[in-house]
Amino acid sequence: MDQKSIERNRYPDYKKIYTDIIIERFPDKKNDLQIRDKINCIQTTLDILSLNTLIFGEEELLNEIDNQKLRSYDENSIVKILDYQRKNQLSNTATALHFRMSRNTVAKWKIIYKYKI
Repeated sequence: MDQKSIERNRYPDYKKIYTDIIIERFPDKKNDLQIRDKINCIQTTLDILSLNTLIFGEEELLNEIDNQKLRSYDENSIVKILDYQRKNQLSNTATALHFRMSRNTVAKWKIIYKYKI
């Protein structure tokens, strides 16, 4: 097996996943340019979360409480969240509310990534 195929299989193919979701569940959103652009430029976990809001809308927020425990964030997303907090001079609680996560998670990330910010 070559290196490219190993690298390709490391992460899910989000473009295919979201394209299939739109075709099967939301055919009316198939021609939405904002969703298409977002699908083509997925780079971080934050991009995926914003795409979920675009596709599923606010009704999914009710189910989000159950799904919150299943989220994971890559290092780039964590650094972006902490940068957002620093730039906007937010507390851990305010940052957690904005990104819908635990304030303890934000505090833990600040300790782990304190030298990267």
